[in-house]
Amino acid sequence: MFNSFLVLLHLLIAQTCTAMCQIFGMNARTPTDFQFSFKGFTQRGGLTDVHADGWGLACYKGRGLMCFHDPTPSCTSPIATMLCDLPIKTHNIIAHIRYATVGEGTLENVHPFTREL
Repeated sequence: MFNSFLVLLHLLIAQTCTAMCQIFGMNARTPTDFQFSFKGFTQRGGLTDVHADGWGLACYKGRGLMCFHDPTPSCTSPIATMLCDLPIKTHNIIAHIRYATVGEGTLENVHPFTREL
């Protein structure tokens, strides 16, 4: 009976969580590569989950900001594949896979947004 409860709870969580975008973040004391974790995250963008309406990534390389955006599913994106293969080391990274509930699946609707202050 407990296992049935866990299965129902998992299904309920899965149904409510897929209606939102998902975020991957990492903050490290020393520069760390994110290839392994990011590769798993990109699979959620259209292959193992429904978040196929674009993706984006931002990280610092030294004092410079690197941003990548693509309106295609991250699981099939050549840009995401390239990032999974590059040994970029950083202290901070944030990535986003989009599940469009409002707005079209276009480049201007893909996070993370950048603003100059």
